[in-house]
Amino acid sequence: MRTLGVAALAIIVLVAILWLLQRRLIYLPVGAVPPAPNAVEEVTIPTEDGLELPGWMLAPQGEAVATVVVFNGNAGNRAHRLPLAESLAASGFEVLLFDYRGYGDAPGSPSQPGLERDGRAVGRFLDTRGGGPVVYFGESLGAAVAVGLATERPPDVLVLRSPFTSLVDVARVHYPILPVGLLVRDRWEVVDPLRNLDVPVLVIAGEEDSIVPLDQSRRVFDAAPDPKGMVVFDGANHNDPELTGGPAVGRAVRRFVETIEP
Repeated sequence: MRTLGVAALAIIVLVAILWLLQRRLIYLPVGAVPPAPNAVEEVTIPTEDGLELPGWMLAPQGEAVATVVVFNGNAGNRAHRLPLAESLAASGFEVLLFDYRGYGDAPGSPSQPGLERDGRAVGRFLDTRGGGPVVYFGESLGAAVAVGLATERPPDVLVLRSPFTSLVDVARVHYPILPVGLLVRDRWEVVDPLRNLDVPVLVIAGEEDSIVPLDQSRRVFDAAPDPKGMVVFDGANHNDPELTGGPAVGRAVRRFVETIEP
């Protein structure tokens, strides 16, 4: 009985720690941002609650096909997305990289309500720039941010890289013995809001993704409206170079955008 009591107490303590510190486990910002490369335009994106988010604009190689907004995953900062931005720029896209609140040199602390405000701020920023078609490119957690924004401000094309069905579903994969459905505060649902969109969707995923299982990305694809497409990189894990910035990603986005009727 004493052993069972100790075990029960240990589980209670673990659950309490996860409840209190869960956002530190979900959001993994890196603060150090190197100077912007010479070819990058530095921009500032004001939020509705008074923050200023730093961003970088990359010009396309050749005539711009569209503007791609990159919604980062849960770790790092905008500098870690430069290879992706360069891949997209090489395929003819203008690219906006930005940091959520609490990431890089952006003020504030990350949470679902905060990142949703950051997404809306990006939408308003694009309005001030004007221009042509807009593509949302959300990677992993950023796919959920992009889908949420798309329900309010639909883009011309929505690209979801390694998307999960919901953050709770991912947590169940990694913490199978815990009642994550009761613990997780930031739910980040993707499938249900995606079903209600009328936007072309491209899903990009890695065959051997150990963080977001491929079957979840396939379920996101199944829920997406038509027209839609899916590209699976053979043997690729979640953060492998093929997915984080390889030239094939930019080419895949360009091919899909070109198939969409104007």
